[in-house]
This record gives sequence, C-alpha cells and structure tokens, in this order.
Amino acid sequence: MWDLHIDAYSPKEMAERVERIGVTKAKLPFGHMLGLGILAGAFIAFGAEFYTFVIHDSKLSLGMTQLIGGITFTLGLILVVIAGAELFTGNTLIVMAYVQRKITVKDLLRNWLIVYTGNFIGAFLLVVLMYLSRQWTINHELIGAKVILIANTKLGYTFTVAFIRGILCNVLVTLAVWLSISGRHVVDKIVAMLFPITAFVASGFEHSIANMYFIPMGLFLRFNPGVVALAEKVGGVTVNMDRLNWPGFVWYNLIPVTLGNIVGGVFLVGLAYWWVYLRGRRADEAAP
Repeated sequence: MWDLHIDAYSPKEMAERVERIGVTKAKLPFGHMLGLGILAGAFIAFGAEFYTFVIHDSKLSLGMTQLIGGITFTLGLILVVIAGAELFTGNTLIVMAYVQRKITVKDLLRNWLIVYTGNFIGAFLLVVLMYLSRQWTINHELIGAKVILIANTKLGYTFTVAFIRGILCNVLVTLAVWLSISGRHVVDKIVAMLFPITAFVASGFEHSIANMYFIPMGLFLRFNPGVVALAEKVGGVTVNMDRLNWPGFVWYNLIPVTLGNIVGGVFLVGLAYWWVYLRGRRADEAAP
C-alpha cells in the first residue's frame, strides 16, 4: 500500500517504530547481520575518507573547515540508512526493544558484537583498498600527511576525554538516526541526518566506527618516513609514535570511545525516549 501521508511521524510514533525495528534487527540471521555490518563499516569509512580528502589542504578557518568536513562525512550515515546496513553506534537504540521485553539481553549483545565486528571488517577493508590505491599520495602526499595528523590527534586524548567525546558523538549520531525515522521519503531522511552528523564531526567528537578507518589508515602510513615528516612540517607537531600503533589505537581510542558511544546512545537517547513514550505499555502490546 502506498504511504500517501506527507507529514513526518510524531515522536511517539518514532519511538514505536524504533522498538519494532529493534526487534527486527536483533533477530536477523548471523550471515545477514555480519554482511550488513561489513557494509556499514565500509560506508562510514567512505565518509571518513571523503572528509579527509575535502579538508586536507583547507586554508579556511578551523570552524569553516570542520563545518565543510562534517557535511561531507554525512555521506557515511546516508549510505547506511538509505542503502541499508547495520551500524553499531546506531544499533545502541535497540535497547528500547530490550527494556520493553521484546528481545533478550542475549539478543541485544549478539547484535552489538556481530555488527561491531562486521563494522571493523568493512572499515579495515576500505583502509587496505585506499592504501593500495595510493590515493594518499595525491597533492604531493598532503592527503597522507593529513591522515597522520588526524590519527595523531585522536590518539592524543586521555582515556576520560576520549570517553566523554564518545558519549557526545553518539548522542548526535543516534539522534540523527532517530530523526531519519521521522521521515517518509528519502529527502526527508537525508535532511534530518545532515545537521546532527555535521555537528558531531565539526565539534571534534569521537565515533568508534569512523575511527576504525581514520586511525588504521594512519597506522599504515606511519611506516612511510616521508609522509610522517611532511605531517610534522605542515601540522607543526611531533607525531607520537609511541601511541601511533595497534595497542595505542585500542587502549587510547577504541575502548574509551566505544564505551562512550554505548553510554550516549543507550542512556541519553534510547532510554530517555523509552521513558517518555514507551514506559508502562504492556510488553505484549504490538507496536503499530
């Protein structure tokens, strides 16, 4: 049946739709869940690559550079939502189905683990392809230098700072997903996602899946002394090689940012809207 409505879904209807979608996501077969997770990781990585390319030699102010970069990064979530894929950070909203007793904690954790793994595989595959494409050599290797600078910055935070930035990031990411669910058409969904994603990127918040591209790409390039030297020259910084490695990536960024993403998506968005719109409804009551 054609949906002839032109008005957006109301917040209460959105909450009911998120609950229903959460059940569907949690019950996906393993192969479908992993495959869609791989796609989402690659899609977010494309957004990260696009961001890097667009801002790598910007002469604009920091704010304007980050604004433009944020707009370009939105490509990643647009691909996830419109093309269809499973993104770990967005799937923190599945908690709404769990607290409504529509799925079990095992279903919830299974989805998160499989999708997170798939996201890493997809992002890493794009890292390999982008490295082999030598796209980082464009503009006299300035793109590669920017990659190093981005990774170096992300690995320079304390555990607490990375954790808090992860919380703030996923508040905006899950709100972008939430707003997209209000739309009935493709353009509605894209416009709804644009500003929250632009805001998180421009503000310098931390997204665990995007960092699965940004930092490993820097780890690949750390073995090119010329690119590292160029990064230090144009960035006016010393690259911290003690942290720019796989253990540093996991401890200084991936763990705290992932935990922050969970807290932001689960507690500050998912459970907040559950409390307002779904709490008290019978667990066996079907969402429309």
